[in-house]
Amino acid sequence: MQDVKIKLLMEIGDALSSSLDLEKSLNSILKVLSDSLEMQRGTITLVDPSTNDLKIEVAQGLTKAEKERGRYKIGEGITGKVVETGQPMVIPDIGASPQFLNRTQARKGLEERKFAFLCVPIKASNKIVGALSVDHLFKGNISYEEDIKLLTIVATMVGQAVKIRELADKDKQTILSENLKLKQQLKGKHKFGNIIYTSPIMEATLEAAMQVAQSQATVMIRGESGTGKELVAAAIHYSSPRSNKPFIKVACAALPENLLESELFGYERGAFTGALERKLGRFEMASGGTIFLDEIGDLTLSTQVKLLRVLQEKEFERLGGNQTIKTDVRIICATHRNLEEMVKEGKFREDLFYRINVFPIILPPLRERKEDLPLLVAHFIHKYNKENKANIEGVDRAALGVIMGYNWPGNIRELENVIERAVILCQQDLITPKHLPINLAKEAIEVPQEGATLPEIVEAIEKQKIKEALEKHKSQRKAATALGLTDRV
Repeated sequence: MQDVKIKLLMEIGDALSSSLDLEKSLNSILKVLSDSLEMQRGTITLVDPSTNDLKIEVAQGLTKAEKERGRYKIGEGITGKVVETGQPMVIPDIGASPQFLNRTQARKGLEERKFAFLCVPIKASNKIVGALSVDHLFKGNISYEEDIKLLTIVATMVGQAVKIRELADKDKQTILSENLKLKQQLKGKHKFGNIIYTSPIMEATLEAAMQVAQSQATVMIRGESGTGKELVAAAIHYSSPRSNKPFIKVACAALPENLLESELFGYERGAFTGALERKLGRFEMASGGTIFLDEIGDLTLSTQVKLLRVLQEKEFERLGGNQTIKTDVRIICATHRNLEEMVKEGKFREDLFYRINVFPIILPPLRERKEDLPLLVAHFIHKYNKENKANIEGVDRAALGVIMGYNWPGNIRELENVIERAVILCQQDLITPKHLPINLAKEAIEVPQEGATLPEIVEAIEKQKIKEALEKHKSQRKAATALGLTDRV
């Protein structure tokens, strides 16, 4: 008999370790008890944390309706009493016991057969979390002590499994909570309201971007390198109905031609040397959300053909596969290239160009929105103060003149790098020209006295630029044309 019990406990241990699905494991335990010890109608009842009632988690030989009827208050009936007291109970003949409620109504029609009812508590971390009960064919006035000992051991093993599920559920809730918090942070970080500007040209550009965000249209963001195309793409996604779905970025220029296609569409195991496992592509990863194709002008013609199919048919195949995969993805593209010229030269497909150019957004270079420079400088000083534990208050008038006079060919990216360097070098309250790269000072302008308003600073810049244009072109009309103004300057 001892060998039978050891074998049974080993089988139960295997059942618990074979699956992370608690319900599946508990059903396996009840089957082992039934097959090995002729115990019938095994039931595992657990405390429902939301109601503090007892409900049947798994049961052998009960229908779904019978299981649903099996709910008890703690202290109610035999099962409730076992959970309340933490002590096992044996009812030799359940048909003759007023304590047995038969709430499941599973024993109707079996009154001619006598059953004993054995019930033991399930504990987890010194807390009673439920009960394990079985029916046993009545065999007269015999002791069920050995059966109770065995069921108690089994209940202890069940308790450990319940504890593991509780920990897993807690971890799952923590992860879900953290994911939700992260999504909210991402939404906040990438909202249009966090894009720094004051210039009318940026206001008009972002108004258009906010309007298209609510649609499903494909968006093409154009502008020089460093103008913030990725920032605007993220703002469009996180302000759209797809904001709770993934935002997947693909740097088309950074990936070699032989890798780009597999990154976009994925591949099957064995598709090529080194493809040991199936890999999902970025389009699958972005399902329901948005994919941002940065520098789309760098795509090869063969990849352009496949991208066109995704746009037209909403489907593709993984490399090495023949299964057609449907996709629901919004596409936002960006480029600093002149795609119209590339189309004329045969380097970019005309049909793809018209597909992605549904709603173009053109980001102005920083030299055309110099009104934004003081705000951007203040923002980057604050950012790099935090990173470097510095306490720089701002820039002095001379340094501002250098910054405002420079044309910033690298745009906002270049400005950020310059301010980061200045914060590191500066050992005083204000950044001065000596903290800025030498090449910036060549175009320095004179700004108004300290305390001047932003419009006054902008007016000084405009006067300086008009003066420079007049000196260069020697003609008011030509200077106005170069500045994008009328000749009535």
